[in-house]
Amino acid sequence: QVQLVESGGGLVQSGGSLKLSCTASGVSLEPFFIGWFRQAPGKGREQISCINSADRSTLYADSVKGRFTISRDNSKNSAYLQMNDLQPVDTAVYYCAAERGPWCGYSDFSSGSWGQGTQVTVSS
Repeated sequence: QVQLVESGGGLVQSGGSLKLSCTASGVSLEPFFIGWFRQAPGKGREQISCINSADRSTLYADSVKGRFTISRDNSKNSAYLQMNDLQPVDTAVYYCAAERGPWCGYSDFSSGSWGQGTQVTVSS
């Protein structure tokens, strides 16, 4: 079982940037695909990005495409989410998740491991 810990959240003004980290312990993340999700108050969980383990190809939700960048560094057993041009609608708790396999596909990570989340608040 892999343990995941997110960090890097905080309060930022509209138009600002944050970089979230997701660090794993227990096992190597190398054979896992990794996703970032968020949940805003009163709303359902939204998958916003995923990075494959096979070739590091990436997927993004339309809501963050062009503003957010997912990456991974297997040597640091970590994944990252660089968030630029943040807007108040991006305010949410952000979670990372990891599931063993080469491709994110349409996985909902129900068989994967999840972090505890980190709060991102964007003020207008």
